[in-house]
Amino acid sequence: MAAEQAGPGLEHAVALLAAAVIAVPLFRKAGLGSVLGYLTAGLIIGPFGLGLFTDPESILHVAELGVVMFLFVIGLEMRPRKLWALRGEIFGLGAVQVLVCAGLLTVVGIAFGFDPIVATIGAFGFVLSSTAVIMQMLSERGETASPSGQRSISILLFEDLAIVPLLAGVAIVASLMGLQSGSERTAAQAIMIAILVIGVVIVAGRWLLNPLFRVLAATGAREVMTAAALLVVLGTAAFMAWGGLSMAMGAFLAGVLLSGSVFRHQLEADIEPFRGILLGLFFLSVGMALDLSVVLSDWQMIALGVVSFMAVKAVAIYGVARLFRADNREAMTRAALFAQGGEFAFVLYAAASAAGLFDARANATMTAIVILSMALTPLVLIALRRLMPRPVVSTEGVDPAEDLHGRVLMIGFGRFAQVVSQPLLARGVDISLIENDVEMIQAAAEFGFKVYYGDGERLDVLRASGAGEAELILVCVDKPEAADHIVTLCKAEFPHAKVLARAYDRGHALRLIAAGVDYQLRETLESAMVFGREALRALGVEDGEAADIMSDVRRRDEERLEVQIAGGMYAGRDLMRGNADPVPGPLVRPRRESRALTPETAAVLADEAPAKD
Repeated sequence: MAAEQAGPGLEHAVALLAAAVIAVPLFRKAGLGSVLGYLTAGLIIGPFGLGLFTDPESILHVAELGVVMFLFVIGLEMRPRKLWALRGEIFGLGAVQVLVCAGLLTVVGIAFGFDPIVATIGAFGFVLSSTAVIMQMLSERGETASPSGQRSISILLFEDLAIVPLLAGVAIVASLMGLQSGSERTAAQAIMIAILVIGVVIVAGRWLLNPLFRVLAATGAREVMTAAALLVVLGTAAFMAWGGLSMAMGAFLAGVLLSGSVFRHQLEADIEPFRGILLGLFFLSVGMALDLSVVLSDWQMIALGVVSFMAVKAVAIYGVARLFRADNREAMTRAALFAQGGEFAFVLYAAASAAGLFDARANATMTAIVILSMALTPLVLIALRRLMPRPVVSTEGVDPAEDLHGRVLMIGFGRFAQVVSQPLLARGVDISLIENDVEMIQAAAEFGFKVYYGDGERLDVLRASGAGEAELILVCVDKPEAADHIVTLCKAEFPHAKVLARAYDRGHALRLIAAGVDYQLRETLESAMVFGREALRALGVEDGEAADIMSDVRRRDEERLEVQIAGGMYAGRDLMRGNADPVPGPLVRPRRESRALTPETAAVLADEAPAKD
């Protein structure tokens, strides 16, 4: 395509956006994740699919900025003190994992018939897991800030650092073998320049960036702040790349240095739209880069290579994780998450090819293995999630709900139930408290509460908790589905007890009423009423008038709920005030129906009239 050789045009942008918009929702709805959707879409529209693109490498270079911006946003959430606290995981856990995996994968590469040098470079390239894939997975699973997620990020940071000595090592080996290095710098020069570049970035980030953003913020030009945020990210990345370092590591370092800035949240908001689009573009371009002709011509070696490399690396990661005292579940998850190769493998293999250490066949084969492993990672994680048994909750130090005889049984002891318990305890009422969150039970114990472990959705637990003897059962769980199930059990098995339930919203309240609860309360109703009254008072409304207004609001809400019980969710809308312009109507209602004066008008009125049953 001649147009693409001159640079991707508007039609290519449309194709990329359309592929993402169609594929990603379908894959996410199927539970396969967005990464696999992007990769598949890229393969379909790439040179080995529909052929809409012939040079995915040019797109990949631009799309790598998505990874760069992703790492910048992660850096904004990492204070320097927090990063320093992770130094043991970065240089301990990260280093051991990289070295152990590289050693084992080198043996695998030699067993496949590769030259020892090619096998070593191929192994180290595959060890560098995909920052983009892993961070996207952690983000989708909500584990970025969890302890296990922080350890994963620490390993990724060490792998980003490892690309520097690995590229230097390629240059050294090439020079020792008398091959063209492709770089004008010696290994010593490369290391010195890298140290100098890091120092310059730290100095600029600490003493220049905050004053710069203060000056720009004083201008009041929002677009200039956005441009400055992009300049910081891309400028730091370009400067680090010039120094022979990872662009992603440079962006991460810039984010860390700005993590304590008052402009942190503004920077994150400005970068976020670009980050999401470019990160998706990165995955699309990786899918396009999969050379199906190489895969088909040497499919047996590539298939065996993907399975062998991923399996050996996963076993090694699991062993290292257990060595560093990770539990079985975390070790298994990390092994599945890191079992693939990553984008830095492309950089290392390209450097090896330029230096003459890789021939074209070795480069194509190893690149195909890496891309296929990246594509398989979401599927591996889905399989692991379905096959791995649910985590066993440790109830050490927590008493199970057995042989309880309280006058009131309270199921669930979160923020709602804790407030509800206070008037009952003030009156001296004997309450049996059960909760299925061990951490909540342990936290409540520190404040003087005796809460028993038990799942209120199980009939045997309800019996053991004294539901058969209780006068009152309070359903205070936060999940509507769980509350519905508990109410159904209690009304069927313990009809003598009054059941009061916490409702999540209006729809849930209607379901609870239909189930026959003796009382229900939407969890935000009363607080919203008080908040609304205080808003009126803050506007200068007299206390008496504010009280009258709130009484009218409460009356309308109760009437609307009664109408909804009979007529459904959308009944009684006229009882709720809105801020949209009202539909105009006649000032005076006519005393008799209108009639058509001509046959043509009669025909029009007949067509517009609603059908009558």
